[in-house]
Amino acid sequence: MRLSSVSFRYSRRGPWVLRDVELTLDPGSVIEVTGRNGAGKSTLLRLLAGIMPTSRGTIAGRPGVVGYAPDVFPVGQPFTVIGYLEHMSRIRGVSLASTEELAVRLNATHLLGQPLGDLSKGSAQKVGLIQSLMAPPDLLILDEPFAGLDQQTRAELPLIIDEIAASGGIVVVSDHQNQLQNFPGADHWLVEDGAVTSRSGERSQVSAPPDGAETRQAPPSPDGMETPRPSASPSQGDRQPPISQPFAPQSGEGARQVVIEVLVDADDADEIEQKLRADGYLTRRTS
Repeated sequence: MRLSSVSFRYSRRGPWVLRDVELTLDPGSVIEVTGRNGAGKSTLLRLLAGIMPTSRGTIAGRPGVVGYAPDVFPVGQPFTVIGYLEHMSRIRGVSLASTEELAVRLNATHLLGQPLGDLSKGSAQKVGLIQSLMAPPDLLILDEPFAGLDQQTRAELPLIIDEIAASGGIVVVSDHQNQLQNFPGADHWLVEDGAVTSRSGERSQVSAPPDGAETRQAPPSPDGMETPRPSASPSQGDRQPPISQPFAPQSGEGARQVVIEVLVDADDADEIEQKLRADGYLTRRTS
């Protein structure tokens, strides 16, 4: 699969989100995509999956069977989980039995009778993963798949990824939590300032934006999947110990900080805290 001079922006006069990207994805590749919020990771994944067309350039050699799990699963649908999966299995032309096997592997059998709208973030993420895997994919695109998952499912997902790669499939994962940082043989791409850089340098080829090119993040797309925010220094996310001490502004000339309190549902607290800390923010949880 080959990206040649791929550029993208959300409107004709809008700023470029990605510009002149050159990438090669070989069969059996596993690629972890990182970068700050709003850098264009989800945009890159949707281009790879074929959900959106490029603004310029071409993507050639996309495999025939593509599995895609978005960062935010659309729970606003009039189905129970099993009803949704039955519907998707008919569309994909696969047996429901194989789908139920995936539910067992991803620790989701207890969710099958629940309405989609009643699911927590982590539970909805499992449903999104199952639908992306029900037809064995030649190209699997996962956007923040580990967010909100229980420990059993976190441990199982890399095994599934390894199986797909071993069979010749390509797997691309956007991951704030760096769960694939030490995955054997994985490539690691950084999306930053409109360019995509391969940290391993083994399979990916990159062309940075031309001097003076516009690299500001585009406005959010209509589905809200790209959310710009001020850049933050990279961190190790949920591998850091919890921060329980009182907040204090950082010393130094020009340092200026404020405390923002955010009230969230208890079921979503772990996932939200992990993302904030992965983006370099200090967090403190109160009951």
